[in-house]
Amino acid sequence: MREECTECGGKGYEVLSTEKCPECKGAGKSKSVNLMSLSQKDVNSFLKDGSVCPKCGGSGEVEVRKTCTACNGKGAFYKCDICGKPIDGPINGKEACSTCGKVDIVHVLDNSCNQDELEVGKMYRATVNNLANFGVFVDLNSNLRGLIHSSNLSTPLEAGATVIVEVKEVRRDGKMDLIPRQVKDFNIVEVEKEIPIRKSIELDKFIGKLIKIEGEVIQVKQTGGPTIFTISDEEGLISCAAFERAGERAYPEIDSDMIITGTGEVTSRADRLQVEVKSMKRLSGAKEEAVKKRIDEVLDKRAEPAEIEFLVESEILEKLRPAMRQVTKQIKKAIMRSKPILLRHHADADGMTAAVAIERAILPMIREINGPDAEYHYYKRAPSKAPFYEMPDVTKDISYALEDAARHGQKLPLVVMVDNGSTEEDVPAMRQAQVYGIDMVVVDHHHPDEIVDQYLLGHVNPAHVGGDFGMTAGMLATEVARMINPDVTDEIKHLPAIAAVGDRSEAEEAEAYKQLVADKYSLEDLKNIALALDFEAYWLKFSSGRGIVDDLMDLGDKTRHKKIVNLLCEQANAMIDEQLTACMPNVKSQDLPNGAVLNVLDVENYAHKFTFPAPGKTSGEVHDRMCQKLEGRPVITIGYGPDFAVIRSKGVLMNIPQMVRELHEEIVGAGVNGGGHLVVGSIKFVEGMRSEVLSKLVEKIGSVGVE
Repeated sequence: MREECTECGGKGYEVLSTEKCPECKGAGKSKSVNLMSLSQKDVNSFLKDGSVCPKCGGSGEVEVRKTCTACNGKGAFYKCDICGKPIDGPINGKEACSTCGKVDIVHVLDNSCNQDELEVGKMYRATVNNLANFGVFVDLNSNLRGLIHSSNLSTPLEAGATVIVEVKEVRRDGKMDLIPRQVKDFNIVEVEKEIPIRKSIELDKFIGKLIKIEGEVIQVKQTGGPTIFTISDEEGLISCAAFERAGERAYPEIDSDMIITGTGEVTSRADRLQVEVKSMKRLSGAKEEAVKKRIDEVLDKRAEPAEIEFLVESEILEKLRPAMRQVTKQIKKAIMRSKPILLRHHADADGMTAAVAIERAILPMIREINGPDAEYHYYKRAPSKAPFYEMPDVTKDISYALEDAARHGQKLPLVVMVDNGSTEEDVPAMRQAQVYGIDMVVVDHHHPDEIVDQYLLGHVNPAHVGGDFGMTAGMLATEVARMINPDVTDEIKHLPAIAAVGDRSEAEEAEAYKQLVADKYSLEDLKNIALALDFEAYWLKFSSGRGIVDDLMDLGDKTRHKKIVNLLCEQANAMIDEQLTACMPNVKSQDLPNGAVLNVLDVENYAHKFTFPAPGKTSGEVHDRMCQKLEGRPVITIGYGPDFAVIRSKGVLMNIPQMVRELHEEIVGAGVNGGGHLVVGSIKFVEGMRSEVLSKLVEKIGSVGVE
């Protein structure tokens, strides 16, 4: 294999300088000439211009040269075609080392090759195409067909048989005469056409021309006609069509995530460029690593988060900036690699605003990279009823992802979890996702467990830097969205204020976010939007409700926004009033040893079921009423059912995740688990142990400090 020396450009020397020709002293003319040796034509030229100096060629200058030390004056490097060992040059006409050169070499032509790559006297592998009375036609590749004349055949050949042939002659009309060869021991050398590698952004300059590409397979899709391969290089995506037979998979050995090289002709199809594949093969070893490294380095730079100033001043946000940059980078790299994004979020006002903020940031990028309809194939938003990744959720996600991979050749998604994903309850689902190679990142404000980080590529949580749940997921995700795509800032900057109100945040940042949009949204407006979102989330169940949620968040028609928010708030408040009318007379209160007031409600027996508000929301509304009634005193409210309890508190120094762990260890056979924030959360247990769990829980609450 010959590689031209890049140091000398294949000349074998480098020019140090130029000087006056010593032969003609710079005149460019020879000193004397024998006229008797010249033809009449040369004589006429000499009489007109004089004789040209043979040393400088008439320029009057000569080059001062130095032999290229890189290639020792050869102008090229040679490697053995078989083992890759460096050699001085072709040996006996073979580009092989002395060891490999002792064995015959049979060349296998890539489909990109034409007659330019053929050499008379060399042997090639061929396939019998059809038989004729005067000989056998064989294919050296999909482009080259030659004839073995019957006079050269000692044994009959069958169609489809593999045969080794020597090129005897290549005539001017393109026809080839071939001779069959019987070779026992031989080495195979693959021959590719020497074509410059072109990038995706260059294709429009090479329409109708043969090019070579390298990149990563993003998707393989079988149509009724060709197989469509989507290839990603460092600049973008290349659509490649390979045809074997109608509906038959071309290159079945090539699949998603592989690094490939391919050749083909650039064509224009419906205003989009496509490469009609002539050959494609998987790269391996050093070549694969080199291409992969090149792509990764470029994507790494392109995925760098935008340098933004946060919407509000916050020490916690500044400390979280590195973690936010990490999550942002993972999301952007996934989009650039055409990896589907699955956005999982808690189904409440905070979770919905967090998810929609990121949704607004990434959809323009997804459309730009994968086409106008890409958001329906490369993106999905899915709410979760619980504030953690439940097993039913991950089971559905894995199932749908595997179906998409099988039917459409898509990659497995990057799961982006917002307002959930930080607790030990998420781990079982995360472990399932990990088995299938599904990557995850988290933006959350629930009290984190260290165990989850081993399953994540990035994790944003204020508790990691000394913050607490007051910095809501909606606030965090909005800033992450701005790092992804700063252009959406004006569109989404009111979402953190909605999240703050919806999650009853009392953090300094919450007040700052409210003030940021105070000229457009009053506190009452924000409360109404948050309530409408909670109300609609209850009825949407597991649907994203994209259109109506956009209207509720004032991301569409302004008039429709006001009408739908007012209507839903009216309906929600009516149902809350009806629920509390039934509940409040059944709330039991008692004073605890620490001075706090405990309110308990059996939501299973004294609240309407299977309607809005759900038990958690009902407990929250009861808690708000009791806080108004007992203003100035620390208040705890527990809404319990057969196998669960919802806890709300104000003015009490609680740590619910810690209490859950203690209850799990102390009450054997109760199966206690749960979590949430430090002062707001839920607990699950087995129904038969309810009395023991609730009694122990109340005992623990009564022993903690109060503000």
